[in-house]
Amino acid sequence: MADDTLDDFQRDAFTYEGKTRALFRKGSGPAVIVMAEFPGISPQVFDFARRVAAIGCTAVVPHLYGNPGRDPSPAAHGLASALANVAGQFGPICVSREFVVLATGRTSPVVQWLRALAEHEHHRCGGPGVGSVGMCFTGGFALAMAVDDRLLAPVLSQPGLPLGFTSRQKYSIDLSPADLARVKERCADGLPVMGLRFRGDRRSPAERFEFLRDQLGDAFTAIELDDADANPDAVLSPHSVLTEHLIDEPGQPTQAALHQVLDFLGGRLLADHRPIGRNP
Repeated sequence: MADDTLDDFQRDAFTYEGKTRALFRKGSGPAVIVMAEFPGISPQVFDFARRVAAIGCTAVVPHLYGNPGRDPSPAAHGLASALANVAGQFGPICVSREFVVLATGRTSPVVQWLRALAEHEHHRCGGPGVGSVGMCFTGGFALAMAVDDRLLAPVLSQPGLPLGFTSRQKYSIDLSPADLARVKERCADGLPVMGLRFRGDRRSPAERFEFLRDQLGDAFTAIELDDADANPDAVLSPHSVLTEHLIDEPGQPTQAALHQVLDFLGGRLLADHRPIGRNP
């Protein structure tokens, strides 16, 4: 896949407490905040955002890190350039005060900005509320945003933080105790949460989903796929359910998972949403 020109996205910016970030927006209808995996907003992430827009929502993609539209695979720019791109993003993220990478029991400060963005987009786009989709580094952000009542559809795709070097890090997710308690209250009142991962994925370990099941109970819907279901042409081992490791073909488990996510978002945000793949 080549770099994405993003010609079909509206470019905008949002400022909160002095911090301004670029936005890429597509579609109309209730907002869904789509947060990119590491190392940035790849063409596959933008393709997912296009799918969100196609169901009748507004896909809002904030630029949190990386080079928007750049294809991170070695086939696009060569191995040396791909490695340099990853190294160039990983260091700043790890030392940034906005991202909590290793610590347990903490919510990344950048989530405050994302919550403000969700409020802004709810006012702008209307509808009953907002959806959020986090991937890898941002997977837990989608859940942390759900302390706000306007967040109605959190999706955690292969949540990767905190990095799972210890048992405690694996059996946790990047939320503070207070934020987790608020999310649990909302789940007890009917908020559903969806999570996706490949069963063999050590970057989003099985213990993390055990933690979410234990904390959120029946409110948490886990979609766990066999590693053999992943796109074999991807560079890395099975990890990115909705992007790099998606096989977007009928009958493929990853496509079925993608449709479950889109149906979840549409069902929560669109009164007239019809499940994908079903006839009227």
